[in-house]
Amino acid sequence: MLASFMLLSPVGTAVSASGGAVAVPAALHREPVSTDRETAIFAGGCFWGVQGVFSHVRGVLSATSGYAGGKAATARYETVSTGTTGHAESVRVVFNPRLVNYADLLRIYFSVVADPTEVNRQGPDRGPQYRTALFPLTPAQASVARDYIAQLSAAHVFARPIATKLETQHGFFAAEAYHQDFMAKNPDFPYIVINDRPKVDALRRLFPHDWKA
Repeated sequence: MLASFMLLSPVGTAVSASGGAVAVPAALHREPVSTDRETAIFAGGCFWGVQGVFSHVRGVLSATSGYAGGKAATARYETVSTGTTGHAESVRVVFNPRLVNYADLLRIYFSVVADPTEVNRQGPDRGPQYRTALFPLTPAQASVARDYIAQLSAAHVFARPIATKLETQHGFFAAEAYHQDFMAKNPDFPYIVINDRPKVDALRRLFPHDWKA
């Protein structure tokens, strides 16, 4: 993200991935609730914004930036940034499904977190490490996610095909400490202001009942 921001010239030409944020239809298939604590992993471009959005969702207990899709040995920012590791910048979300269902998190993801029609990029960031992907941790999550993508595709919610894939989870590896809560700690950082703050604003505007300060 730092490198891609440095390449923007001028800064004002950056286009936020959430510029066209819109509340997509709710999922018809919802996950049965049998616990008050569940974990899900989402890849939606730079993890700063993904973590920032989910941190503001009511029912989310924690959101951690990290890497998923590759091996432990390559789960380092400098290595992942080469785009050769199989990792995607991801966020592990721990939530209370009695307050926010996995299907609700998916709706927020497709509405404001990422543009699911982009391939190997989000906003100014390019490369497979910025792909959109879901890493289901249970058969129920996989079923809900698969059905929801099919539902949105059949309804032609997006002008282009959904590129987001369901991927096998081989482990989640937390990112370096300086990446954690980056948006909260650096609200005036130019990349955040241009690319990520609009996503949080969209969450508050489109999903007021799911919003927490």
